[in-house]
Amino acid sequence: MTLRKEVRTMRERMREFVRFGPIERLEHLFLLISFTTLAITGLVQAFPENNISLTIIRLLGGIENTRTLHHISAIVLVLLSIFHIFYVGYKIYVLKRPLSMLPGLKDVRDAVDLLRYNLGLRRRPPEMDRYNFGEKIEYWAVVWGTLVMGFTGYMLWNPVFTTRFLPGEFIPAAKMAHRYEAILAVLSILIWHVWHVHIKHFNKSIFTGRITLEEMEEEHALELKRIQSGEWPPPLPPAAERWRRAMLYVPLAGLMALFMLLTTYYVFTEQTAITTVPPAPVEKAYLPAKPPGLPTATPAPEMAMEIPKQRVLYAPEPMPISSHPVDEAWAECSACHAPYGYIHPAPLDHADYEASACTTCHPFAKEVSQR
Repeated sequence: MTLRKEVRTMRERMREFVRFGPIERLEHLFLLISFTTLAITGLVQAFPENNISLTIIRLLGGIENTRTLHHISAIVLVLLSIFHIFYVGYKIYVLKRPLSMLPGLKDVRDAVDLLRYNLGLRRRPPEMDRYNFGEKIEYWAVVWGTLVMGFTGYMLWNPVFTTRFLPGEFIPAAKMAHRYEAILAVLSILIWHVWHVHIKHFNKSIFTGRITLEEMEEEHALELKRIQSGEWPPPLPPAAERWRRAMLYVPLAGLMALFMLLTTYYVFTEQTAITTVPPAPVEKAYLPAKPPGLPTATPAPEMAMEIPKQRVLYAPEPMPISSHPVDEAWAECSACHAPYGYIHPAPLDHADYEASACTTCHPFAKEVSQR
């Protein structure tokens, strides 16, 4: 083979085909950003005791900022889903594009034939169309995951509103479904998607919009044959028909989209969820070192006695004897011996006794000795 033929063959092999338009690439970009943000901010809330989770929460500015970022990403994903529904509807109704992403019996046969090829029971891999069975599985897995995560996420975001219509047991059930569906989604991306799109072969078509001839021969051989034979892409309807269909579809789709946007606004702006309450500051209550008592007169130094270590409820036996005479200077016994006093306090049941009754049981010591 001459050098010129080799160059021509290389150029032919490097020939590129348009696979995705700018709208599909923007959709993928928003999906990539929202899904990644949801995965990070969601898993750290599902496993808050983990050191990695605590570090990420601190980097994001706390748990409230983490939740806010999670909610914003959820709203972006919902809006993206609404746009995707009407964009696909436009391509099907107005542009008359076939439903290439719907699974069929050929996908089952392709999966079986590919398994046989990997086991050495078949010489050549099956020829697949525009979207192979693996891409269809991944697409519908995203649809299913978005529905599950959307409904369960709303229930967790608005538990009070949800329990107006559903039993309260749905809230913990939604929490479990939300958590494990998120884990399943992350694992499917890390294992299935990363292997097929980044490790096995780095498919850049979703970023550049183009795919090489070699990639087409390996992944979409049947579509390549249809392109080379002129069967694909199918011709667009006449301009007049497209205009008529667009004039019917766009207003109806716009009204439905407006209704869904207003519903989304109501759903995601109603503050019915219980927010995180910051811990109240701990204030030390004032506790007196000693129980309050009545004002007491300061006794003479020679009359001061040791303060008892504990109070008594009832009068002890034998009765205490007064160490001083009860005269005009010491006429008010409760001034020094109140139940909460500090000089031989009286029992609590003596609180209402009058001073004249004190000497009945507690005479002066000298008077006792004279008896």
